[in-house]
Amino acid sequence: MVTKSKRQDAHWAKHFFVAVFFFATACASAEPASLLDQTRVSPVVAVGDIHGDYEAYMAILRRAGIVDSAGEWAGGDTRFVQLGDVPDRGPDTRKILDHLMALEKQATRAGGAVIALIGNHEAMNITGDLRYVHPGEYAAFATATSPKLRDQYYRANVEAFTSFYRGENPTLSDKQVRAAFEEDFPLGYVEHRRAWAADGVYGRWISKHDAVHIIDQTLFVHGGISAEYADRSIKSINDEVRAALTGAGPADILTDELGPLWHRGNAQETADGAQAVDLALEAYDIDRIIVGHTPQLSGVQSRYGGKVLLIDTGMSAHYGGVRSYVRIEGDIVTAVDGGRSQTLTTPEAGQ
Repeated sequence: MVTKSKRQDAHWAKHFFVAVFFFATACASAEPASLLDQTRVSPVVAVGDIHGDYEAYMAILRRAGIVDSAGEWAGGDTRFVQLGDVPDRGPDTRKILDHLMALEKQATRAGGAVIALIGNHEAMNITGDLRYVHPGEYAAFATATSPKLRDQYYRANVEAFTSFYRGENPTLSDKQVRAAFEEDFPLGYVEHRRAWAADGVYGRWISKHDAVHIIDQTLFVHGGISAEYADRSIKSINDEVRAALTGAGPADILTDELGPLWHRGNAQETADGAQAVDLALEAYDIDRIIVGHTPQLSGVQSRYGGKVLLIDTGMSAHYGGVRSYVRIEGDIVTAVDGGRSQTLTTPEAGQ
């Protein structure tokens, strides 16, 4: 039999094969989302990485006044920015995405907005990098027809699966190959991959959104803006990310450690980091950058004299951090960490 450790070592290879199958048949074009929102609005509420924790997500939205007790939009003209990384590490991703999609429509009708940014984990799920998918995320798609769908998928690709598993252990019988497949591809897997394909319900919705978004004098991005990207327009960055997600352009930006989905330099106090932040502030005529991606389990943190705010506070049960959000009203920026609020230092005051 193939050992568990060998399966883990080969996890990416297996799912890359499956990703090619789904991704190659799912390259639908996406309508661009709004690129910039430079109209001065008040308030703005920003929430970081959720990672499949619906309870934490809803608790934060209720505390911030974004939704009422029934989970319906209650934010009026508020701009609610979610910085990406809704999926992985927790079981409730499907439930959260369904709620965000409905909330987006409710907010628009009320004169507000839901701005759901693209994080690296959204990109990973669309392109088939499933290393961090929680078993519950597959289970959320399982129905009475799932065994039949999985069987059809296996039979359609039986030669490829047999070759893969016997490549690790040539002694495997047909029955053992099938057992290995069922362990690695749980019920709900096929439906999950269809939903996350570029033309699937979630892949299509996510691919219409931004990776970088500006409201007034604040830039929001999941990972960060590096010096290598600060000379690109917001439109060009968003267009490149969307093209990569839909298969209409190179995929490099989705995995680039200096790209907007992965860059961590804005979260680190270094001379190079300071230079990159200043380049971005000047290039985009902004006062601050708000990022997720780099967990701060004790609460929202400030870097570079208030020029960067880190709002991924590990809210999900996986991390056990603080349930936080940031509220911007005019020139006042407030971080709410659990039940504690603090007014953050403005860039001008920090210089």
